[in-house]
Amino acid sequence: MKFAYTILFAPDVDAAANFYKQCFGFRIRFHDKDGDYIELETEGVALAFASERLATKNTAGAFSPSDPEEKAAAMEVAFVTDDVQAAFDIAVANGAHALSNPEQKPWGQTVAYVRDLNGFLVELASPIQS
Repeated sequence: MKFAYTILFAPDVDAAANFYKQCFGFRIRFHDKDGDYIELETEGVALAFASERLATKNTAGAFSPSDPEEKAAAMEVAFVTDDVQAAFDIAVANGAHALSNPEQKPWGQTVAYVRDLNGFLVELASPIQS
């Protein structure tokens, strides 16, 4: 078994993927011809976006869309960077909603949180020092 990708469901797949490209520098590795699915290369597990229409169809209606006006879903995507402050600033400048500014944690990591354009939680963190 291999963990291959995380999929975030979005009302506008192109806008969601472009946000992550602009903020975090990921590149598209796959874009379906119908515009319902995009995968970004993240040098590890792919981050993918699928349309809410496709999610509803594929899950027989057992799907609830993310709403930026409501509390975030019980999950997050996390990215590791050497410059958390710069990543945080770029994300906010591109429309992310700031939740917590970069802060040094007791275990040595610097961590910040934003919500993306669709309300998903995004953690920005420095590498864990062992």
